[in-house]
Amino acid sequence: MSSPERTTNQQLGYADDARLLIINADDFGMCHAINEATIQAWQNGVVTSTSLMVPCPWAPHAMRLLAEHLTLPFAVHLTLFSEFTDYRWGPVASKSIVPSLLDSAGFFYHDDQRDTLLAAAKLDEVEAEFRAQIEAVLIADLTPSHLDFHCVADGGREDIFGLTRNLAREYGLALRVHERGHADECRRLGLPVADHGVLDSYSLATEGKAARYAQLLRDLPPGLSEWAVHPSLGDAEAQALEPETWQVRRADFDFVTSADARAYLEQESIIVLDYRSLQQVWVR
Repeated sequence: MSSPERTTNQQLGYADDARLLIINADDFGMCHAINEATIQAWQNGVVTSTSLMVPCPWAPHAMRLLAEHLTLPFAVHLTLFSEFTDYRWGPVASKSIVPSLLDSAGFFYHDDQRDTLLAAAKLDEVEAEFRAQIEAVLIADLTPSHLDFHCVADGGREDIFGLTRNLAREYGLALRVHERGHADECRRLGLPVADHGVLDSYSLATEGKAARYAQLLRDLPPGLSEWAVHPSLGDAEAQALEPETWQVRRADFDFVTSADARAYLEQESIIVLDYRSLQQVWVR
């Protein structure tokens, strides 16, 4: 039997030993500093796609940018969490039909309350909210390539993951998959996913981050890998929003827009992709 790496490469039309990489900019629409950084990182850097947070206050701006840059591949970054103390967002669906998703103030739960949300969330209400986020994009005449999750890998529950996989198939989209068991399940169904999990840039130390990224590129294995990076300008808005960790996003921006990043990819003969390649197989 072919290895998972070979299966994915063959499905996408590449040699078995090819090293494939998706560099996705998460959290598009969260705020202006992220929106501007994402566009720059795609136009002038190595970012290949992005993920739109439809419930966020700056999502209309992000959607306008997507309409102006129709070749930028993007996901609907399915969102059930609102992680900042002074900057909140809630559902796209009417609050009256998704009460199990809301905290006492009527917003999505803070991300340090994941267990509370995942215990309380009713699956039919999760579906209503996910559909509302997807439909808002379609109503705007935008065409996503995939679905992925904000703040929680694979939706945090088996039934939420199963629901989302079904939504991806229904809407003709691919799906980012984190957990090995879920990835194996998708492969058994003939659905390509990243072979080596998803690297979340928040898991890397900010100090020496560029050197760490360079080493990761040198060590990239054959098959499909994905990096979920979080570029931001790191301006006054970004620092006020995220005073303790804004440097994480600025360090990502500095690397993905650097000449070094592009040079490393070329030197290592790494093929950069976006989710449209996977989407073509998912919709078949």
